[in-house]
Amino acid sequence: MANTPYPESYYAASANTAPPRPALQDDVETDVCVIGAGYTGLSSALFLLENGFRVTVLEAAKVGFGASGRNGGQIVNSYSRDIDVIERSVGPKQAQLLGLMAFEGGRIIRERVAKYNIQCDLKDGGVFAAITAKQMDHLESQKRLWERFGHTQLELLDQRRIREVVACDQYVGGMLDMSGGHIHPLNLVLGEAAAVESLGGTIYEQSPAVRIERGANPVVHTPQGKVRARFIIVAGNAYIGNLVPELAAKSMPCGTQVIATEPLGDELAKRLLPQDYCVEDCNYLLDYYRLSADKRLIFGGGVVYGARDPANIEAIIRPKMLKTFPQLKDVKIDYAWTGNFLLTLSRLPQVGRLGNNIYYSQGCSGHGVTYTHLAGKVLAEALRGQAERFDAFADLPHYPLPGGQLLRTPFAALGAWYYGLRDKLGF
Repeated sequence: MANTPYPESYYAASANTAPPRPALQDDVETDVCVIGAGYTGLSSALFLLENGFRVTVLEAAKVGFGASGRNGGQIVNSYSRDIDVIERSVGPKQAQLLGLMAFEGGRIIRERVAKYNIQCDLKDGGVFAAITAKQMDHLESQKRLWERFGHTQLELLDQRRIREVVACDQYVGGMLDMSGGHIHPLNLVLGEAAAVESLGGTIYEQSPAVRIERGANPVVHTPQGKVRARFIIVAGNAYIGNLVPELAAKSMPCGTQVIATEPLGDELAKRLLPQDYCVEDCNYLLDYYRLSADKRLIFGGGVVYGARDPANIEAIIRPKMLKTFPQLKDVKIDYAWTGNFLLTLSRLPQVGRLGNNIYYSQGCSGHGVTYTHLAGKVLAEALRGQAERFDAFADLPHYPLPGGQLLRTPFAALGAWYYGLRDKLGF
């Protein structure tokens, strides 16, 4: 049987020790079968276990193999489309409920880290950096918007203040969110997996779900076993393939690229990011970066539509890094990797139920670290019969990507080119 290891990355190279987990080779019964051992799946599993459910998790490769173990490691609040956009689409009542949940994911992460003593280099503080006056105007509006929903840990930064937190000359200002922050993402998901097992949950690795047998008592089939369950949670996101065909038409896997420098040393690291906050700019095709615990700069950006792996990641990302920090021109890149996220046309997550017992959440559209932790709680609530918050997400409208399977990638790339041009021209 194939054994899929982690792809090479800084995170895989610096991961905490984790126990080997077997592949499923038998028939088992459980209350809930979770497909996918990333943030969505493990967050769901933890909330369910804490409420007395028996839970079995199936992972096609290794815990955190997908986006959960490869992302930029930034705790960013709200959704990929903010609450005002949601309000215009669905009205004030539904938007109010979604708005109140927009800042919950980060709190869940911190609660998990504290409760289960997860060692993942958690740091507080995230900065949105404005390159143009128009972007700064947007941040001022965003601050007012978020404060409407009770989120008050925000500070606007003028040009002088932003240069106190990031040594980059291209920013005209920004906004600091002290409830944002950053983590070692793979170590977070490994800690959550250990927490699942500490509560009696079972995780099988190298056990891809190849078929779901639907019905009153659904069965998930793997190459060498099967799981009979009362409920199924599909939590594979960009790595779910065609397991649930009706979900594939309304989403598209996309790749994003990340590099990690050699260790910079305390002095240079302190000059670049004196308060050790993470940063993302306000462009449509944004760049994001932060320091690791051993003082490397982790820098990401760019989108490859259709989730192809670029031939030379460093050639794509290093120029972006040097535009931000020209002082790093002689610094060596030790790691370069790519990972996939799942894009929806609305840029909002797809949540729903198939029949009476198959639940899903997917399509974070690049904003998944916090949302996935919230999603686990919302899915667990729905399985317990408390569906108000689940329904607020499930009722969001979603549409097929234009062009169907064949043309959706070039259409999306054309749209990204248009918005990228707007970024460059300052519109």
